[in-house]
Amino acid sequence: MSSFLSGISVTVCINGCIANTVIPLHYKDTVFPPLSPVVKNFRETPSGLLDIHKALPDPALESNEASLIPIKRASCQFLFAVSEDDNNWNSVFFAKQAAATLQHHGKKFQLVTHPKAGHFLEVPFIPCCQSGFHSAVWRDVVFGGKPKVHSEAQLDLWQRIQQFFKVTCFGQKL
Repeated sequence: MSSFLSGISVTVCINGCIANTVIPLHYKDTVFPPLSPVVKNFRETPSGLLDIHKALPDPALESNEASLIPIKRASCQFLFAVSEDDNNWNSVFFAKQAAATLQHHGKKFQLVTHPKAGHFLEVPFIPCCQSGFHSAVWRDVVFGGKPKVHSEAQLDLWQRIQQFFKVTCFGQKL
């Protein structure tokens, strides 16, 4: 949304991808096709869960260019929060790509990483969801994360998001 709508001053992206995924994204006369997963990169774990961490191709490749969300157009500040044990997709890789794009265009951003946290970084005290049904692949998949560390990451991120909003939206000094 921050790439297309004016008046957005901050964007927080948690374990996101810089390209459209799963279904076509329509905005006015523009359609962003989804990145097509590389099925041969799916791996089954010994417990029978699907690991789809490496399923999405590099969105920066020319063949995937149409799927890229044009974050360089955004006029807001970004906070990217990523989990290093995100097994849903390679969110660290995608965040670094987004950061490089924003840096190249002189945009402001912050990048926060959380080692051993899984895909679903939510508000504090939501249990760590290490695996579950994924409707895009119709299988149970690994989402990653170590429960204690994941919980600590959620607490840390919640504080960081609040600080980010206070500083960027309200100009408070911390």
